[in-house]
Formats: sequence, C-alpha cells, structure tokens
Amino acid sequence: MSGGPVPGGPAGPHPAGRPAALPPVAVVGAGPVGLAAALVLARSGVPVTLFEAREELATESRASTFHPATLDLLDELGVAAALRRQGRTVDRVQWRDLDGRVHAELRYAVLAGHTAHPYRLHVEQARLTPLLLAELTATGLADVRFGTTVTRAEETGAGVRLRAEDAAGRVTRTRHPYVLAADGSRSRLRELAGLPGTAQEYPDYALRVVTETPLDELVPGLAPLAYVRDPRASFSALGMPDHWRLIFRIPRGTDRADVLTPDAVRARVEQALPGAAGRAVRVADAHTYRLARFLLPRYRAGRVLFAGDAAHLTSTAGGMNMNCGLHDAVETGRALAAVLHGDTAGEALVDEALERRRSVVESAVIPRSEARTAGLADPAGLPARLAALRRTAADPRSATDYLLKASLLDVAPRPLKGDAHADLVSQAHR
Repeated sequence: MSGGPVPGGPAGPHPAGRPAALPPVAVVGAGPVGLAAALVLARSGVPVTLFEAREELATESRASTFHPATLDLLDELGVAAALRRQGRTVDRVQWRDLDGRVHAELRYAVLAGHTAHPYRLHVEQARLTPLLLAELTATGLADVRFGTTVTRAEETGAGVRLRAEDAAGRVTRTRHPYVLAADGSRSRLRELAGLPGTAQEYPDYALRVVTETPLDELVPGLAPLAYVRDPRASFSALGMPDHWRLIFRIPRGTDRADVLTPDAVRARVEQALPGAAGRAVRVADAHTYRLARFLLPRYRAGRVLFAGDAAHLTSTAGGMNMNCGLHDAVETGRALAAVLHGDTAGEALVDEALERRRSVVESAVIPRSEARTAGLADPAGLPARLAALRRTAADPRSATDYLLKASLLDVAPRPLKGDAHADLVSQAHR
C-alpha cells in the first residue's frame, strides 16, 4: 500500500437526507488498536483520518493471543469469525513439568455464560489488522494515509491541528476535534505532547524460539497453551496454527549473543523437551525481546488521547497488554462517538472512559501479568504454587474466577447487544 487515502474514503457530499459529516477524528497508528478505534468511530458515523508512518501494515511477529473478552468485542466489529478461521482455538490451559506430569489443567468451557467465546485464540496480530482495515474502508468514512508521519500537533482550543509529512516530503495540515494516539511504545504523539515515556525494564528479557515441529505430536498430552514449571527449567509453550512458540525468561545480565548461538538454543530446547527427542525439533527462528513496564499518569493531553502501547506496557505474560489495548480502543472510541454525536455528558464521558482504562491497567493488567511469572527464579517456592493451582483446578468456582480474571472478562468493556448497538450506529443518521 502506498501513501494517500484509501479508495472509497469520504470524498463527496453525504447522500440526500443525511446531515453534514462530522469533522474527522485523527487516529495515529494503524496497528490493531488504532484500526479498532477507527472502526468503532466510523461504524458510529464519525469520519476518521488514519495516519500510519509505515508504507503498509506491519507483518512482523508480535502478539498472538486473543482472549474471550477481546473476541466478544471483535465479534461486535465483525471480524471475530474470520480471525478464528485463521487461528488455533485453545480450549484449555495447562501446567506441567519436564517429565510430562500435568500439575493442573483448566478448561475454558467453564466461561460459557460469561462470554460468547469460551476459548482463547492463538493467531498472529498481523492476521487481524487486514480484517479491521477492510471493514474500516467499507464504511466509506475512512481516509487512511500510509507512509505519513505526524510531525506536529498543536491545540487550537476547539481541537488539534496536525502537521504530517509523507515519504516524498509532501506536507499536509489537518484539523480535528480529537486525536487518538495509538502509535505504539515509542509514541511520537506522546513525545510531541511532552509526556513521560521512560519504561522500567523487568529483571528478565524474553527468548522466543519458533519451531514448525508439531510438538503436541511429540509430547503426549501437551496443551496448545502450556506453562512448564520445573526446578530445572520453566517456560511457556504456545501452539499456533502452523508453528509452536517456546518462550523463556532470561536474566537481564545474560549476554544475548551467547543466548542466541545455535548451540545454546539447541541445548535449551533439548532441556525443555526431553520427551520430544530434542534433535527432531527443528528450530525455525530464535530471537529476544525486552520486557518493560510503563503507565502514563493520564491518558490525555488536552484533546490528544492515548491508547494501547502508547499509554501502557506490561509483562507480555498472558498476552494481556495487547488485549487491553484493544479494549482501550473500543471503550475510548465509543466515548468519543457519543460526545461527537452530542451526548449531554460531554467531555466528562471521555475522561471517565480514559480513567477507567488506566485503572484497569494499574489494578488488574499489571499485577495479573506479573503474577504469571512471579517466582520463576525461586524453585523452593514452586511446590506451594503448584499446590495452589491444583486446588484452583479442583474447584469449579475457583477455576471460573481464575479464567475470568486471566481473560480480563471482569474488567473489559461490555459488548453492545441488540438495540444498544443499533442506537449507537443510528445516531449518525439522525
């Protein structure tokens, strides 16, 4: 895709009988969060100008876990079914040791009645973004500008004036009632607003090993979401549609070059999968990535609002940060749409939504994601933690509560149902 608007964007007058278009909200960043927010707005009749510095959608391997609460919201946006067809449905989560003993197992079926999607989905986020972009383009209310970087944002009192530059050096200036910054952990909008952006690194970084070997055929009973907890080695195993990911925590002082040598990776895999005839496991890729924690003090600077990685980072354990970012997109997009359609609560509605999203990260996402890997460097405490997991698995109420919280179902925006959704969308036609 090249720079410039996507064909089919708003270019002419509204059809007869329709009111004049609202001024476009600017969304910066065409990742899952930015695209989801833009789609929520456009579906509610609010035009959107979407800026993305890249020339096309990102394709590199990133987050890959979608929780039940997130699938409920994606279903509302019309993309959950198509995403599921490309992914691997995960019906259980398992804790086991290196010898094949299963310490505990929880089944997502206990969430039936709490969600329309009582399962977790493993699929690359790069499979989601084209689906969201297609739906966004189909609204006819999206001006999507790839290869365009926002270089200045100035408050005007009634909105924000943006200066943007494309890859050819062409400059455009646009005005918007609001700007939603979803431009990632190195957010340019956050920098332009003068907000803090320094993340606190965790004591560990992550090593991700990718193999196309079907590990569940080599390791009896291996679930597509498995946490190996053993005094000898602890790691996570995620079964994807066409590969497996093994994720290890490495002490931050350990030299990454040493960790990534083929011999070191091979030795780690053989230790991790002793029952899988280690040498039969073909390593397709191995790479490291940092783990950091960050939370903006406030999710807005005037009429510039922040969501996703631009607002928060957490441990990647459990995939909570990306899922929370999508929840940010939906809740913030709904609030903006309501305000622009004349909700009497006005700015307070936006403030309440942003404060709620920040509170979720502070009180739920950060502590829960950090709890997933707590104590990995303390083998002596492992028996007690495993015993607690067994008690949880044995009690249906405790198992349900655990998965509700692990899936962020207790703190997610509620999906719109029936008439509520029709009411929101119909505001664009009143």
